[in-house]
Order: sequence, then C-alpha cells, then structure tokens
Amino acid sequence: MEYIAVLAPSIVVGLIFWFAMKSIFNADKSERQAEAKAQAEANLKNSGPASEGPAAK
Repeated sequence: MEYIAVLAPSIVVGLIFWFAMKSIFNADKSERQAEAKAQAEANLKNSGPASEGPAAK
C-alpha cells in the first residue's frame, strides 16, 4: 500500500501535465485551421476574374 502513496503524486502531476498539453495542442490545431480558412477566403477574394497575374502579360 505504501507504493500507491509514493506513486500517486507523480501520477496526478503527470495527468495534469498531459491534460494541459492536450488542451494546448488542441487550441493550436484550432487556431491553425481557422488561420487556413481565413487565408483561403482571402485568396478566393483576391483572385477574382479581373485579376491579372504575371502570366497575363
């Protein structure tokens, strides 16, 4: 029973760290998806039929 008392704090701290890192990575993933969506919308808005690129010259 002593080994549970010895290992419990490390396990609890490890779980807290795991949940914190998981939430950070999920937030980063959501931010990257939102940024990609905004960039795609900006690219669609900027590339209309009247736009001229280097190949149009």
